Amino acid sequence: MFLNCKTFFSLRYGTMHAEMLVQKAHELGIGSLALTNINITSDAWEFVALCRKHDIKPILGLECRNGNDFKYLLLARNQEGWHHINIFLSTHLQQEKPFPDQAPVIPHTWVIYALGTRAPESLAPHELIGVKPWQRNKLFRTANTTLRDKLVILQPVTFQDNTHYELHQLLRAIDQNILITQLEAAMTGHPQEQFVTPASLVEHFADYPDIVQRTVEVMEDCHVEMDIHHSISRNKKCFLGSVEEDRAKLRALALEGMLYRYGDDHEEALQRIEKELAIVAQLNFESYFLITWDIIRYAQERGFFYVGRGSGANSIIAYCIKITDVDPIELDLYFERFLNPYRTSPPDFDIDFSWRDRDEIIRYVFNKYGPQHTALLGTVTTFQTNAVIRELGKVYGLPKKEIDKILENGFHVNLEADSIHQKIAYFSNLMDTEKAFPNHLSIHAGGILISDAPIHQFCTTYLPPKGFVTAQLDMWQAERIGLYKFDILSQRGLGHIRDAIDIIKKNRDVDIDIHDVKAFQVDPLVRKNLSGVNTIGCFYIESPAMRQLLLKLGCDDYLTLVAASSIIRPGVAQSGMMKQYIHRYRHPDEVVYLHPVIEELLKDTFGIMVYQEDVIKVAHKYADMELADADSLRRAMAGKYRGSNDFRDIQKRFFDNCERLKRPPEVSAEVWRQIASFANFSFSKAHSASFAVESYQSLYLKTYFPAEFMVAVINNFGGFYNRELYFRELQKTGVTLHPPCINHSDYTTNITGREVYTGLIHIEGLEQLLAERILKDREQYGPFLHLEDFTSRISPGPEQLEILILIGCFNFTGYTKKELLWKSSLLVSKKEVNPHSISLFGNTTTVNCELPTLAYHAHEDAFDEIDLLGFPLQSPFKVLQHDQSAYMPSSEFSKNIGLPVTTLGYLVTNKFLRSSKGEPMCFGTFLDRDGAFMDTIHFPDSLRLYPFQKGGFYVLQGRVAEEYGVIQLEINKMWKIGYFEDKKP
Repeated sequence: MFLNCKTFFSLRYGTMHAEMLVQKAHELGIGSLALTNINITSDAWEFVALCRKHDIKPILGLECRNGNDFKYLLLARNQEGWHHINIFLSTHLQQEKPFPDQAPVIPHTWVIYALGTRAPESLAPHELIGVKPWQRNKLFRTANTTLRDKLVILQPVTFQDNTHYELHQLLRAIDQNILITQLEAAMTGHPQEQFVTPASLVEHFADYPDIVQRTVEVMEDCHVEMDIHHSISRNKKCFLGSVEEDRAKLRALALEGMLYRYGDDHEEALQRIEKELAIVAQLNFESYFLITWDIIRYAQERGFFYVGRGSGANSIIAYCIKITDVDPIELDLYFERFLNPYRTSPPDFDIDFSWRDRDEIIRYVFNKYGPQHTALLGTVTTFQTNAVIRELGKVYGLPKKEIDKILENGFHVNLEADSIHQKIAYFSNLMDTEKAFPNHLSIHAGGILISDAPIHQFCTTYLPPKGFVTAQLDMWQAERIGLYKFDILSQRGLGHIRDAIDIIKKNRDVDIDIHDVKAFQVDPLVRKNLSGVNTIGCFYIESPAMRQLLLKLGCDDYLTLVAASSIIRPGVAQSGMMKQYIHRYRHPDEVVYLHPVIEELLKDTFGIMVYQEDVIKVAHKYADMELADADSLRRAMAGKYRGSNDFRDIQKRFFDNCERLKRPPEVSAEVWRQIASFANFSFSKAHSASFAVESYQSLYLKTYFPAEFMVAVINNFGGFYNRELYFRELQKTGVTLHPPCINHSDYTTNITGREVYTGLIHIEGLEQLLAERILKDREQYGPFLHLEDFTSRISPGPEQLEILILIGCFNFTGYTKKELLWKSSLLVSKKEVNPHSISLFGNTTTVNCELPTLAYHAHEDAFDEIDLLGFPLQSPFKVLQHDQSAYMPSSEFSKNIGLPVTTLGYLVTNKFLRSSKGEPMCFGTFLDRDGAFMDTIHFPDSLRLYPFQKGGFYVLQGRVAEEYGVIQLEINKMWKIGYFEDKKP
């Protein structure tokens, strides 16, 4: 009877999640249920699993709609029918074609039309007409004995009750982007699209027993045959022709890589390789390694830089075949953290590529394994609380200012008096409490699915603007049916490194082996920059918080940096463990270990569990748990399995083993408490090591090729700070920094020798097409001779030409900007002209006219740059018209610890957070007039009285504080000043 049920994956239409849908059906004694979401199949297999759990027969199908126009239902008679439904829907989604009025013949599939849309006598054998309960009075016209086998009961289920029907209406208004009062009946479901008891439904059609019988027959004819066990991998099973060939290939690659990494005489490495190969073979994961290796191989052939990170760095095989650059022997990383016999899902390699290279890598994967077996992994974007409030406010017709007020004050705006506010509060809370409502589908950050069987046997695919076929599955739904992702990620930091290598080769003719990380780690100049936190632009170690941590640790070596990469994580820092670690690091003689075994295991980290691997080590060595069990403990502690029988069994085994080993009960209890409190927010050591490797690669380039490296950072538009700071850092390298120039600039910033020309891309308001035309013309016909030559060849509009003049693109002509603007008015009309053509008789001659004498101020260039670049290319302190002599530079702070000082700072960045009492506070980072950093603390009282007012100059008054060598200014008063003389407020 229930052939047309929807969940909230009928986006902005349905109101029930799958669990609620199935639970309600179970409570009503419903024995068979069909899921037919609108143009989407995302939660199909979750639905199947839930039905089987409640002894309900699941049926899978699809409701096809063109906008608000219902076309037909499709029901899969078997797994083959489901496969073809997915193909049918995928084709229409990818080609953005509307569904035809009559469904094509789809094998092994029932088609159900709405009553009145098709003549029953014209239906094919597999086609039916659905009759909704409120349409029963129409049956006397059509339900003769010859047509009754074409009619079935169609009781849609869209919402759970009348309250949720109102929510459904709000979702429809949000979807249509209209006011709730503008909603039409055709845009919504019928108010009766709710569950009723099967008995009442049969009774309702008691006069038409043939229709009831036909409905039962159709439901009995439909079957879902797919096994739902996440232990069954449906990824591509073989990289080569067979499992045997894959095993031989992986062994050969591992042994060959061992020679490169360790030499030909390293017994420990060989033993570990053999151990890992045995586990990989036991779990049939060879193809996962080999597919990842093949992706890496292709990247190396194309000269693409990459970093393999995550728990995959625990594998020596991954290290030997160059998936990662982290040595698991050096760091004592346990393979069981990555893969063990108890693990049912494939290992997870995270491979980062430059944002410029990632799409080509993805394209290679699609071409290699074919579009029938490959798809990007989808993800579900849900309604967030503030977004829901904003959308509901729009639906109810509230002005933006009133919606902003609601968001600011948490519904304390005439709540009792305003029914609209009450409704917004009620329905936003309703959506918050009933699982996260999906809003739209998106693309996972890096996941790719490569299936052994055709991908459409499992899901529908669609084509988002990204241009790659994407599954209508998120990670959890995919794993539910045994499809596990390969992570091909994009990272701006890798773009810095890749581009820096290319720029260095072009500018210095130096080739760099960026994977020679062990040499970077011991390089004295690299270590000096690390300990002195000269790290701006370097991946993961440039933020103010990380630079402060490195200073407190006096970090100048790899292992300390690995630890810092872990303890900087929010969970560790907020728990107080970071502060404890710093204290123990600086006072190792004061450390008291819980037990000799703990001292043996955690001596390197001063008795503190810093990494997820520490949980495994402690459980393994202290409680004599198998490594695989210890890893299961780590995963259980992460929260996913808390409360399960497995978790309780592991906890019991831990204490039973401790008792057997005669460990002191109070020590065992404390060890368990620390494991439990730590594992929730722990960080993989392998992950930290991968971050540290990339940090060293960045830092090596910054140390020996600082100018080229900073140009690469600027050109990748990524990093912790805004681009102005990176230009400031570039100037520190001693280069001559020029404004954009039509003869020397490229679209991005370039460097030749020690000369740097700012890229055209940075000019605010400059049209990209014009910039590209300038560069193409210059490449074809040579440099521009003068302003007249440029206007003749390019024919820019007057506004665009003015921008180019003001930013300094014509400085090479020898004329001032004002003179150039005067001349330009004679060369370019106010009307746009056609693109140029080269003169048949050579270049255009210059305009000869007598220019007036025009006044010029030395700072005009700087203010033009502020307008068009967002900042001056010279130091802003040189432009500031304000007496700076009275302000203390940061170099003097160390002589004034505990004393009040007044200084002048140029804001770099700030980070807002809440104090232990929940009050807003802030950490700030400023530059002083010498270009040195100043770190500030703004406690709640100070921040409330003296808030930040965007970027620029601030007079800062406060007390100098010092902790472990890090100096900060505790602000008690500050105020903002402009570029021109400002008086104290």
